[in-house]
Amino acid sequence: MYTSEKTTPLPSDDELLTRYRTDGRTEHLAELYTRYTELVYGMALHYLRNRADAEDAVMQLFEELIAKVRHHEIRHFRNWLHSVCRNLCLMRLRQAGKMPPAELPNELPDDGQLVDLLADEERRLRIAEALDRCLERLPEPQRRSIRLFFFDRCSYADIAAATSWHLKSVRSYIQNGKRNLKICLEKNRP
Repeated sequence: MYTSEKTTPLPSDDELLTRYRTDGRTEHLAELYTRYTELVYGMALHYLRNRADAEDAVMQLFEELIAKVRHHEIRHFRNWLHSVCRNLCLMRLRQAGKMPPAELPNELPDDGQLVDLLADEERRLRIAEALDRCLERLPEPQRRSIRLFFFDRCSYADIAAATSWHLKSVRSYIQNGKRNLKICLEKNRP
C-alpha cells in the first residue's frame, strides 16, 4: 500500500542565512556550508595543490564564515563563498611565498565539473612531479636560469645581474633548458 508522506522542501540558501542571522545558531550555517563543502575543497585543492592544506582551508573557511556572514550583504551565497574561498587560498599562497595556479572560473563548479576538476588536478600534480624530476636533470646553469625566469619571473637582465653570467649566456641557458625539459617530459610522459 502506498502512503504519501509530505516531505518538507529543503530551505534555500537565503532562508538558512536569514535563520543564522536571526538566531545565531551555527547549525543553520553548517547546513548551508555542507551543501558546498566538496566544491570548496575542490577549489582549495586547485589553488593549494596539497590535500592536507586544502582540508585545513575548508575548516578555516567555515570558522571565518561564522563572523563574515553577519557582516556582509550576500546576494548569492554560492558566488560569495567562491570569492571568500579564493581570497583565503591566495592569502595562504602569498604567506607561503608561492605563486597561485591558473584561475578557476568565477563560480564554483557543479558536482559533475568537480569530478573533472579533481581528475585534472591529479593530472597536473603528475605533470608537476615529472617537471621537477626533469628540472633536476638539467645542468645547473640551465636549471637555475629556468627557475629564475619562469618561477621567479625574473628578466634576462635580472638573471644576468644575479648570477654574473652574460646576457647572451642567460638567453642560451633558458632556450637550451626549455628544449631539454621538453625532450625529458616527452620521454617521461605522466
